[in-house]
Amino acid sequence: MRRIAVLFACLLACTPTFAGATLKPGDTPPDALGITRDGTHLTLSPLRGKVVVSFWATWCGYCMKEMPTLGNIQQVAIQKHLPLQIVAVNHRESVRTFAAVSRNMHRILPTLLMSRDGDGRVGRPYGSDDGIPVMAIFHPDGTLANLHVGYDESDLDGILAEINGLLADATKPQAAVPH
Repeated sequence: MRRIAVLFACLLACTPTFAGATLKPGDTPPDALGITRDGTHLTLSPLRGKVVVSFWATWCGYCMKEMPTLGNIQQVAIQKHLPLQIVAVNHRESVRTFAAVSRNMHRILPTLLMSRDGDGRVGRPYGSDDGIPVMAIFHPDGTLANLHVGYDESDLDGILAEINGLLADATKPQAAVPH
């Protein structure tokens, strides 16, 4: 019986939970997105209608592996004039670590917008304390479409399908409103 209890405890510890995420699909998120390397306070409101936010950290192997993919998605969106801006928010790392990594990332991924959440306050409503990475995908009206906490490579195709679905909806010609 003890062995089963230990196995269950390990399974719970290894499975991402959403208990800390206070935001749910349909909610309007807080505006703050951290601070950029140059000290600018980044906010969601000017990016409304085209935002995907990813919380990451250098100690997260998958996060670092995912960065070039996010950069490539952003580059394709720019080339195709799609309403998408990926914001990569560094989770609870030092200014020095963030500055070094974002400077290096900017050289190879210049279109990826990066900011820092030094104390975890920005990511907390998204569940970043429960697992990294976190991917928040927004509807064009700025409300949360979906939230993925502690995902990995096996989830990426589904996440990309969600993003593509929202992009398809955002780029559809709007029906004429009858007078």
